Amino acid sequence: MAKRRGWGEDAVYWDASKNRFVGAVSLGFTPQGQRIRKKVVGLTKQEVKDKLRQVHDDIDSGIRGSTTYTVQQAVADWLASGLDGRSEKTIRKNADVLGPVLRVIGSKRLRELTAADVQAALAHVAVTRASATVAMTHNCLTRAIRHAEARDLVRRNVSALVETPKGQLGRPSRSLSLEEAQALIVAAEDSRLCAYVVLSLTTGIRTEEARALTWGHVDLEGAPDGEPPVPPSVSVWRSVRAHGETKTEKSRRTLGMPQAAVEALEKHLVRQADDRLEAGDLWQESGLVFTTSMGTPLDAANVRREFRAVCKAARIGERWSPRELRHSFVSLMSDSGVPIEEIARLAGHSSTRTTEVVYRRELRPVLRTGAEIMDKILSKRNK
Repeated sequence: MAKRRGWGEDAVYWDASKNRFVGAVSLGFTPQGQRIRKKVVGLTKQEVKDKLRQVHDDIDSGIRGSTTYTVQQAVADWLASGLDGRSEKTIRKNADVLGPVLRVIGSKRLRELTAADVQAALAHVAVTRASATVAMTHNCLTRAIRHAEARDLVRRNVSALVETPKGQLGRPSRSLSLEEAQALIVAAEDSRLCAYVVLSLTTGIRTEEARALTWGHVDLEGAPDGEPPVPPSVSVWRSVRAHGETKTEKSRRTLGMPQAAVEALEKHLVRQADDRLEAGDLWQESGLVFTTSMGTPLDAANVRREFRAVCKAARIGERWSPRELRHSFVSLMSDSGVPIEEIARLAGHSSTRTTEVVYRRELRPVLRTGAEIMDKILSKRNK
């Protein structure tokens, strides 16, 4: 006689309609008294028993949810509810960067995803994408699976076990030489972007910080007779990021301005007053330092277009981007002997490691500080 199955044991039987073996696990009863059963199927009894063992392991680990839950669904859930407080632009950027890897493993069941699957998918992306993009893709995938892991939808995050492969060489950031910086400032004098270029180059503020700068955060006079004297300064407390926050806590800083930046902003203030008069009722007051001729905020495309025109006029080539004004600031500071700790503080980096890793090509040996050095550097063009 066949041994009778004991109370609470799993059932394994042949289902002729499916032409498969079926295994069933009892998970208790509903409030209405109906039995809750989880079923698995397989070609052999052993396969079914292995699947039942996996079900029990998941139950013991607290894993719940559908076994058909895919990587694509995990990413969709993360984008929908795991990025609370992020801007639509950030969410869309994350979705775009994950597109190529999802075309490879998106349909795979999350519980069956292996580290080898992730490694192969990232290697596929690395064939056509820059290393920075591959790293961003890997980071987003890891965060999406971690979101599912926190909701007990998967036992472990296999993406976190994988090393990020190297991608293609992207265009490296560059920095202006002293001669190129001087030529750029001269060429910018007749441009609406003149003060933007001079301020960014001589203080190292980020483009996202410059576009959010208000006149209320600019002090063009300072307090030269104070004890101690206070130089003209710019308070970097805002950015165009979501909620107006700066990139990091240390990015909130007040920087002394060199005379070149003060003079450029004074001229810019007069130019903006003329724009306001000319626009009349069409002027939209925002309090921003850098605006269009109608007072509206500048977007990144406005700045890039005008900046490339200035670069062309300076005859330094058109393949420069506004963010490289910040790289140039670091380079010029380093060339003049400023310690890396001081450069990190001026640039608003959370640590000197950021300065060393991101701006390694621009850093050189060490000794002094900010606005005064910039005045000395730029004064060389008048000699």
